[in-house]
Amino acid sequence: MVIQTSSFVPGRRKFFLDILPAGLLLCFGWDNLLMFSQHEEKRNFLAKKHKFLEDSGMSFEEVYAFAFQGHLIPLMRNLEKDIGEKELIQALKKASSEASAQMMKKRTESLSRRDFEGFEAFIRIENPLLEHALTHEVVRETENVIEVRVTECLWAKTFREADAADIGYAALCYGDYAAAHAFNPEIRLIRTETLMQGNDCCNFRYVWEG
Repeated sequence: MVIQTSSFVPGRRKFFLDILPAGLLLCFGWDNLLMFSQHEEKRNFLAKKHKFLEDSGMSFEEVYAFAFQGHLIPLMRNLEKDIGEKELIQALKKASSEASAQMMKKRTESLSRRDFEGFEAFIRIENPLLEHALTHEVVRETENVIEVRVTECLWAKTFREADAADIGYAALCYGDYAAAHAFNPEIRLIRTETLMQGNDCCNFRYVWEG
């Protein structure tokens, strides 16, 4: 004998009610059956991707504009009114240098080599974020010099469009010097042009002085 149910019982619950014999259903217990069904539904719900991890549907350019132009830059401009332009830029450069050095040390703490060859290998590691935000190439490579030319930068584009290149350079570009030094104090970054400052490229030149 099969218990027939009305059509309003949804999904998995209807499936179980349709196929279970009456005797088994009575032994199993209606309450237990409901609990089992609810447990299954909850498990399936939890198995879905958390909303924080879902695709936002925004391009990289839109994400950068939202993050920097929509919040950070206005925040920095308001702070500038309180402490002054020069003081803000100096504070950002100091904070950027310290943060960049700390980040570099953390990212490279497991590396076995911290010489120039190790540095060369490190900067060549594929990074999906950088691949979408930068257009760059290694234009020179010797035993003690690596030159990288950056011709497109989403950070520079975002800050320049908001007329905030001064903030962008201090907060994002200036820390590159400290990052190179943090990898190895014998590595010196020489850079005379940046997209953030209105040049047609960023010319990174890493020199091994060891």
